[in-house]
Amino acid sequence: MSLKSERRGIHVDQSELLCKKGCGYYGNPAWQGFCSKCWREEYHKARQKQIQEDWELAERLQREEEEAFASSHSTQGAQSLTFSKFEEKKTNEKTRKVTTVKKFFSASSRTGAKKVAQEKNLKQGQLGRERNADNILRDLKEIFTPSWELASPTEEIQEAKAPSPSINRQASIETDRVSKEFIEFLKTYHKPGQDIYKQCKMFLEAMHHKRELSIEEQSECAQDFYQNVAEKLQTRWKVSPERVEKAMDQIEKYIMTRLYKYVFCPETTDDEKKDLVVQRRIRALHWVTPQMLCVPVNEEIPEVSDMVVKAITDIIEMDSKRVPRDKLACITKCSKHIFNAIKITKNEPASADDFLPTLIYIVLKGNPPRLQSNIQYITRFCNPSRLMTGEDGYYFTNLCCAVAFIEKLDAQSLNLSQEDFDRYMSGQTSPKKQESENWSPDVCLGVKQMYKNLDLLSQLNERQERIVSEAKKLERDLIDWTDGITKEVQDIVEKYPLEIKPKNQALAAIDSENVENDKLPPPLQPQVYAG
Repeated sequence: MSLKSERRGIHVDQSELLCKKGCGYYGNPAWQGFCSKCWREEYHKARQKQIQEDWELAERLQREEEEAFASSHSTQGAQSLTFSKFEEKKTNEKTRKVTTVKKFFSASSRTGAKKVAQEKNLKQGQLGRERNADNILRDLKEIFTPSWELASPTEEIQEAKAPSPSINRQASIETDRVSKEFIEFLKTYHKPGQDIYKQCKMFLEAMHHKRELSIEEQSECAQDFYQNVAEKLQTRWKVSPERVEKAMDQIEKYIMTRLYKYVFCPETTDDEKKDLVVQRRIRALHWVTPQMLCVPVNEEIPEVSDMVVKAITDIIEMDSKRVPRDKLACITKCSKHIFNAIKITKNEPASADDFLPTLIYIVLKGNPPRLQSNIQYITRFCNPSRLMTGEDGYYFTNLCCAVAFIEKLDAQSLNLSQEDFDRYMSGQTSPKKQESENWSPDVCLGVKQMYKNLDLLSQLNERQERIVSEAKKLERDLIDWTDGITKEVQDIVEKYPLEIKPKNQALAAIDSENVENDKLPPPLQPQVYAG
């Protein structure tokens, strides 16, 4: 085993799959090696630090703005006061002979107009400062507070009265089916079910209002919602852990079926670019053989070949699912097919060291669509308990490791020289053509072509023999099936024999000449009475 690890670099110790903080749960490369719980703790610490820095920056900007406004207001007030005194003196000189009432009225009107203008400018400045401060504080509050707590009752009422076009849009068949299943499921929970349904509707409304948030912030909202609902079911409603797990699965299915088209591979992220990079990388590695990865799978065995095809089908089918749990189920089914293929090939139970190289080979051979988007979607919106423990979490962690290995695959990992690796990657040659290229320069081209044709004929012969063998087996199966059906029919006939009764004779007319019925009275004869 150490030789394989030394030559290939694919071996991953099981301890490396666990959270690097040592909590015992499975880690994830998307969470920098932490599990969901530890990653959230580290994320909140960094977030609190960033929020504190933002608060300090907002307070500093507000103080600077107030000082600048105060200095500009004092200068403007001094200039206005000097000009007012000059105008008042000039007015007094011109209106010296005017009556006291008229002079008082004129002065008070001008002074009052100036005071009103000054008070208006002062209020506008204060209102501007308050608005700027409120905007900064509101932005910080939106970052710090969960989204469903920010939705005010008035907003909810307005949304209830005038829902958005996306809510009014006709739901798909799958969405309607999931809604009916969710409602029927909640009926078994009685009062907690009503509370769960209400919380889910509020969360969906809050997520609808917060679509402008980043995908990481929306993921935090979803994870907080999962945690709050699970804690409420356990502490408030005293629901058993088994029923809590079932309820969380149904909640995830109901919510993510509706949010899928908004949160899967959103335009604000680079998930699509990562998908294209991974797809191009896998296409460039099409030449990698099972022997290079030390894959313990023999595809010449029909049962093993079927298992490989099923595993590829499952990993490709993952993209067609909308719920994170269903995508995880596809990964789990793919992994179980891989273990079965290894078990059939080796005639012994598969080990974890055999599983990871085979999973890498399946991913390279299948090239699943939107692989990175599906991994990120599961990481962001799946129930965290499924990713931290259990077989789903184990298989998902191995898939993340397989993708990371494919992205960093080099010549040393495949025990190749850098020159050969570069030639294979550029498409100049392939390992399959290398065997036919080991000819001396003096060999005639016709001889090379002859051996190539012989090799091709031998492969066709093997395929023909395999087809003939399968055809004979099918013929035997059909004969056995026919004999079995004939025997069953005979057994039924013997058990329930068929009795053929003679045909019933037709009834004779009453007035016909019938010898056997001589006891019948003679027919009536017409009689003539004399009048």
